[in-house]
Amino acid sequence: MRKRVCVLYTQGIETKQWREFGRTEVIDNTLNPDFVRKFILDYFFEEKQNLRFDLYDVDSKSPDLSKHDFLGQTFCTLGEIVGSPGSRLEKHLTIGAFTLHSKTGKPMPSVSNGGIPGKKCGTIILSAEELGNCRDVATMQFCANKLDKKDFFGKSDPFMVFYRSNEDGTFTICHKTEVVKNTLNPVWQSFSIPVRALCNGDYDRTIKVEVYDWDRDGSHDFIGEFTTSYRELARGQSQFNVYEVVNPKKKMKKKKYINSGTVTLLSFATESEHTFLDYIKGGTQINFTVAIDFTASNGNPSQSTSLHYMNPYQLNAYAMALKAVGEIIQDYDSDKMFPALGFGAKIPPDGRVSHEFPLNGNSDNPHCSGIEGILEAYHESLKTVQLYGPTNFAPVVNHVARYAAAVQDGSQYFILLIITDGVISDMAQTKEAIVNAAKLPMSIIIVGVGQAEFDAMVELDGDDIRISSRGKIAERDIVQFVPFRDYIDRTGNHVLSMARLAKDVLAEIPDQFISYMKGRSIKPNPAPPPYAPTGQTLQTEI
Repeated sequence: MRKRVCVLYTQGIETKQWREFGRTEVIDNTLNPDFVRKFILDYFFEEKQNLRFDLYDVDSKSPDLSKHDFLGQTFCTLGEIVGSPGSRLEKHLTIGAFTLHSKTGKPMPSVSNGGIPGKKCGTIILSAEELGNCRDVATMQFCANKLDKKDFFGKSDPFMVFYRSNEDGTFTICHKTEVVKNTLNPVWQSFSIPVRALCNGDYDRTIKVEVYDWDRDGSHDFIGEFTTSYRELARGQSQFNVYEVVNPKKKMKKKKYINSGTVTLLSFATESEHTFLDYIKGGTQINFTVAIDFTASNGNPSQSTSLHYMNPYQLNAYAMALKAVGEIIQDYDSDKMFPALGFGAKIPPDGRVSHEFPLNGNSDNPHCSGIEGILEAYHESLKTVQLYGPTNFAPVVNHVARYAAAVQDGSQYFILLIITDGVISDMAQTKEAIVNAAKLPMSIIIVGVGQAEFDAMVELDGDDIRISSRGKIAERDIVQFVPFRDYIDRTGNHVLSMARLAKDVLAEIPDQFISYMKGRSIKPNPAPPPYAPTGQTLQTEI
C-alpha cells in the first residue's frame, strides 16, 4: 500500500537555512493524492519568500523523515504561486538518489528509493487563497491636544507614523499621516489602511505610533510615542482611545514630566474591500521597467572607484539593487520580459546624448529576458556608451507613462525602477511627469546609489507633502525613494541587506495599486476555474 505525505519547508532570509513548516495528512493507496490540509502563511508582496515541498512514501509511523522513501521535491516562491493564473502553480517534482539525514537534514545517498538525480517524477499543483480577515480595511481619524512645542519661531508641524510589530519584536512602518502645519492641537485627515498592513490580521498585536514635528531638512523632531492594538482601536471613540504621548528620554530626566500631549481617536470603522491578491488572481499583470543612470558622475566604469565598476567577485550597487527588486516583481509577470532603459549617456553610432535608450540596443524592442537578461544588457551597454549627463528623469517616467496610459482597464500595472547616483537636473519636468503619472496605473521606485545628497528625491517621494506641479497636486503618492547606502551591511551579508532594501521599497506597492483601482472603480476579474490535472499528479494547497 502506498502512503503519501507532503512536507513544506520555509527558508530564513538571513540564515538561508530550510526549516520544516508543516506536513500534510498521509493519504493511502493512490498515485494522485489530493491533500486537504492547508498551510497558513503570512504573505508579503515585498519579500522573496522561498518555499520547498518534499514528497515522501511513508513506510512507518516514525516522524523521522529519513525512515521514509523520498519521492521528489520542488522549489518556488510564495509570489510565484500567488502570481500564477488563478493563484495555481504547477511544478515538476524532481527526484534524486538521496534521503535526508535525520539530524543535519542534508541529502544523503540512498539505495532504497532507487532515484535518478534530476529525474522528473510527476507534478505538484500548489494553490493559494487569501484568508477572509485580510480583506478588512480600517478607516480612522485622530486629533492631538497640547503637543510639545518644537519650533523656535512657531509651534509645531506634527505628523504621526504608525508601525506594526513583527514576530521577532521589531517594527515595520505601515502608515504616515500628513503634516499639519503650525499647531499643537492638530486634527489629521481620516485615512484608510488594510488590517493586514496594520496588524497582519492579529487583533491583539502591538501597534506603535510615533509623533514627530516635521522639519524641511528631514531631521524631524521626536515628540513622543504610544502603543495600542487593533482590538483597542475597534472600540471607537471612547475614554479608552485617548493616548498619552510619552517621550521616554524626557520621562527619565524630569521627575515631574507627565506627557508631551495626548492623541485621541475621533472615529473608527472597518469594511471589506477587494485586495491586491484579488486582482492578481483575476489576471492583472505587473509590468516591470528599469532605468539606469549612465551620467559621468558615476565615474569611469573601468576604474574600481566607479559605481559602474564590474568587480568579477561581487555585483556593484546598480546590479544589486536591480536584482533585489526585480527578483520579487518578476513573479507577477507571466512572460518575464522586461524593458530596460538607460539615461544620461552618449550612444552609438553618432554619439548623441539620450535619456531613454534601450540597454539591449534595440529601439523597437527594449525588452530583456528575465532579470539576468537585464543584467547582461547592462554589462554590455557599459562597453558601448559614453557616460555623460545631465541627470534627467522625466523622459523615462514619460516613457513608461505612455504604455500605462494605453492600458487603464486594470489588466496591467506598471512599476518603474530608477537607479541613480546624482542630483536631478530636470526637477520641474520630473514633477510634472509624476503628477501626470499619478493618474495612471503605475508606481515609481527610486534607489539612490553613491554618496550624493538626495534631498530632491525625498521631495519626489511625497510621504510628508504630496508632490505638485503648476498648481496641480498629484492624485496619488506613487514614488518611493531609498538611499542604497542605508542598506550596506558592514558584515558583508549582502543577501540580508538587499532583502531589507526590497522590503522597504516594495512595501507601499500593493496600497498604491489598490488606490488606483479603487479610484477608477475597477473591480478584479473572477479567478479562472480550476483545471483538471493530467498524468501522475500530486496536489496540495497552501
